[in-house]
Parts: sequence; C-alpha cells; structure tokens
Amino acid sequence: GGVAAGSVAHALIGDYIPFIIFVGSLYTVAGGIHIRSSFTGTPLTNTCFLALGAVLANIMGTTGAAMLLIRPLIAANERRRYVMHTFVFFIFIVANIAGSLTPLGDPPLFLGFLRGVDFFWTAEHLILPMLTAVGLLLALYFVMDSVLFNKEKDEFLLAESTCTKEPFGVEGKINFALLGVIIGAVLMAGVWDSGMEFTVLGVHLTGQGVLRDVIFLAAAGLSLALTPADVRSANQFTWEPVLEVGKLFFGIFVTIVPVLEMLKAGMAGAFAPVVAMVTNADGTANNAMYFWMTGALSGFLDNAPTYLAFFNMAGGDASVLMTEGALTLMAISMGSVFMGANSYIGNAPNFMVVAIVQNRGLKMPSFFGYLLWSVGILIPIFLLLTWLYLV
Repeated sequence: GGVAAGSVAHALIGDYIPFIIFVGSLYTVAGGIHIRSSFTGTPLTNTCFLALGAVLANIMGTTGAAMLLIRPLIAANERRRYVMHTFVFFIFIVANIAGSLTPLGDPPLFLGFLRGVDFFWTAEHLILPMLTAVGLLLALYFVMDSVLFNKEKDEFLLAESTCTKEPFGVEGKINFALLGVIIGAVLMAGVWDSGMEFTVLGVHLTGQGVLRDVIFLAAAGLSLALTPADVRSANQFTWEPVLEVGKLFFGIFVTIVPVLEMLKAGMAGAFAPVVAMVTNADGTANNAMYFWMTGALSGFLDNAPTYLAFFNMAGGDASVLMTEGALTLMAISMGSVFMGANSYIGNAPNFMVVAIVQNRGLKMPSFFGYLLWSVGILIPIFLLLTWLYLV
C-alpha cells in the first residue's frame, strides 16, 4: 500500500501535472495565433507546410506547431477531395518525429530534461535519424499527394478560381512573445538552481521546477486575457481536445504505475523477459531492442511515461546515459518520439489533431485504420533507421 500510494503520488505530482501544464499551455498560446491567408492546397504547398511544421516542432513543441499549422492547412485543402493522407502525414511529421531535437519538441524529451538530460544533447545525437525519417516522409508524401492531386486537378482549380482571395496576415501576435516566455521558462529550469527543495506527499520538488510551471500557467492566462475573442473564434478554438487529452493521459499515467514498478524490479520482477530482451548475453544494452520496445509501448501507452520506464530500466542516471550509455539513451529517445506516431494515443498532439480535423467535418481513419497507415509507412522507415544508426 505504501509503495502504491508513493508511486501514484510521484506519477501525478512529479510527472502528470508538469506534463499537462506544459501541453495545455502550448495548446492555449498556439491556439491564440490565427494565420489568415488563401493558401492553395497543392502538393508543393502542403509539403512546405509539413516541412515548416518540422522546423517549428523543435522551437514551440509538437503541440504548439501542430496547433498553429493544422487550421491553415485545413483551410488550404478545404476544396480538395483527397485530404485524409495529408493529416495522417501531418501527425507523422509535425506531431511526432520532427520534434526530437530539443526538450521543447516532445513531452518525453521534456521529462528526460527534468531528469537531468542536457538541453542540446538530443539535438546532437538525433539530428541525423530525424532528418533521415522526415526527409523520406516528405518525399513519399509529395509523390502521393501529386498522384492524388492530378486525379482532381481540374475540379480543384475551377473551385479555387471562383473563391475570393484573402491577403496574408497573422493575428494574435502577442502569443509569439508568450511562446518565447514558455521557451525561456524551460531553459531557466534547466540552467538555474534556486537552492530551494521540498517534498509534497513524498515527491521531491525544486523551486525552479515550480516556478517554471507557474510561468507556463501565467503565459496561458495572459494569452486568454490578451488575445481578442474573434481570433480564437476564427481558429474555432475549443477546450475539448485538451480536456480529452487530460482525461486520457490521467488514466495512462496512473495505470502505468504498476508497469513501472515491475520494470524497476528488473530480472527479479514480472517483466524479466522484457528486461532480458533489451540486455545482451554479456550484460550490455541491446540498443536496437531498446528502440523497438520503447517504440512499441509508446504507440499504445503514451510515449512520455514509456520514456520514463525505459530510462529507469537503463539505469536512470542521466550523466551516465549521456556519456557511456549515449547509444542507449539515443535509442530510447528515438523510440519514444518517433513511434509516438504509431497510434492516435501515442502522443498528446495526435489526439488533438484528430479532434480538430473531425470537428471541421473531415474524415480521419479509425483507430485501427490509422494503424494500417503507420505500419505500412512508418515501420519500414524505422527498420532502416535501426540498421543505419543502432546496430
């Protein structure tokens, strides 16, 4: 009973609350930026949207980049007949794989940063795998979208010619400054030691960590107060996506507690076969299996707590993992971030993107239909990455 209470308290206070504050703040601030223009959803335009999202994902997080770009991308393709593949690739690239270079990019890397991983460590070690995966996906998307666009080109161009063009503009610019505040808060928590430490229900907290979360909340509050209501209305902004994420991930963070405890038990626990799979006969780490095991669980248990599970299994000491265990930490980071794209519940922005697209009346694959897309497109790319970088 004591272990259970302590573990649940740590999962909620130490991990879930900072996670949901971070994701919710990015969602709120990014949702206050409205990009107004008459983009035309051609293959080149759509591919540029995905490439821009890949860059922004590391600056404002996969959540921020996805929430900023999904609405103008929907508008650009509102007269296209074939659009489902565009939003599937958007989840692959912008909501997941591209955000692998900084703790701002994806929630599991943010949790790693909280555990002591240097801010720029992931950029140094994951830049080549990320560029390989995103480059292949962008090329495949462009070819696929070009084929589908040619099937509807005449009717699409006719529809575009009758529409009134709207000049480019960005509304809610104050939110860019607030995004900068959020980024600064993350950096502050990583480089400044307040010297203040305390415990809440047995969970160790630091002054800089609490201040970081307060700044996140303040940025979100200022965004709500300073952004004109018509800007959020133009974005069709609602709280439903982030509320769904909050409920779903509350359940995941709590129910993964016994999984984490069994993993901590190592070879003496119920998950001894899993531990054996990621350990070679000589006791060294099997990095390819770390990548695939972390990834397999990330697609269905959410990638943030899964990252923590395998981070702890690999020793849990950031200073060791960043040096002699660098390839292992690289495999865990790649698995949790890249394979968060494997299902709708693999990463928080996935669920948000689906909710927004469906709220606009557009069709998305079912849960298992999306799995067919991810298995058919992503798994071959992940096999290539394993061969190139982990063996």
